Amino acid sequence: MAETRDVVELILQDHRRMEDLFHRMRSVEADRAAALREFADLLVAHALAEETKVYPALKRYENIDDDELDHGEEEHEEGNQALLDLLEVDEVGSAEWDEKLEELVKAITHHTDEEERTILNGARENVAMDRREELGGAFLEERARRLKESPGAADNVRRLVSS
Repeated sequence: MAETRDVVELILQDHRRMEDLFHRMRSVEADRAAALREFADLLVAHALAEETKVYPALKRYENIDDDELDHGEEEHEEGNQALLDLLEVDEVGSAEWDEKLEELVKAITHHTDEEERTILNGARENVAMDRREELGGAFLEERARRLKESPGAADNVRRLVSS
């Protein structure tokens, strides 16, 4: 999927993939449990790669708001809590599942919308393409490394939430 190395485009691609997975998790015709597993791994690996490789680099740019970057990390924590709440539901497709899924969708959609408007637009306007491609390479590498660890497993998400 990643035909670009631009970190902004790579993050946007992940956001669109997450939206696709939300549709699958809502569909009674899809393997909702498999969609949740894929989503959980992607969400956690994506957020950790942003926090370790992208956000610290963007803090060096004066026209990108550090408060927005810090707020983005807080929203990652909220997303992890909403993810854990869904992972702990026993029955896929139950009323509780639907309720927790909608809470997760709301938390993640709010974060991605805000991140796209503030942080990613700021990066587009203020960071040269060669630097964005450098960051994209680091983001992809870190995300791939994290994905190998099944980061969306409930025990791991529980550790992230409690730390």
